Amino acid sequence: MDDPEAAMMRVLYDEHAGALWRYALRLTGDAARAEDVVQETLLRAWRHPEVTADPDRSARAWLFTVARNLVIDDRRSARFRNETGTPDVETVAGASAAGPDEVDTALDRLLISTALSELSPDHRAVIRRAYYQGWSTAEIADDLGIAEGTVKSRLHYAVRALKLNLQEMGVTR
Repeated sequence: MDDPEAAMMRVLYDEHAGALWRYALRLTGDAARAEDVVQETLLRAWRHPEVTADPDRSARAWLFTVARNLVIDDRRSARFRNETGTPDVETVAGASAAGPDEVDTALDRLLISTALSELSPDHRAVIRRAYYQGWSTAEIADDLGIAEGTVKSRLHYAVRALKLNLQEMGVTR
């Protein structure tokens, strides 16, 4: 590698490897497999330098998408070979004998759960009551002992923070 490529890879590694490893660990449940996923993801980034060259594209989103796809591909390959062993995406998410759609659903749930855990307790409380329990603004306000306007404000900022958390993890849809 020449110096600009080496510098680019160092920057990618320094900025994203830790978060990418934690993400891969959540998906695989296996530290060694998570390291393999990070290594393969960064190798693919090296093979596609346009990822970091385009200022309109998010390298982080691309990296997380590649890592997610690697985990899914590995799971599909293991199922085809009828392998068992280390925990996989389905085991981590609590599914069994799932097809590709179920794997995607399990990964989506894991991503949302992770993003929710990074919200403040106040934001998490209103999100859970509004979207998971289907409570009205008045019910949430009464339960939490706050004004309805406060509920609306917290809900607005919580959804915005949740969206940012998901974007940081590479979710683009």
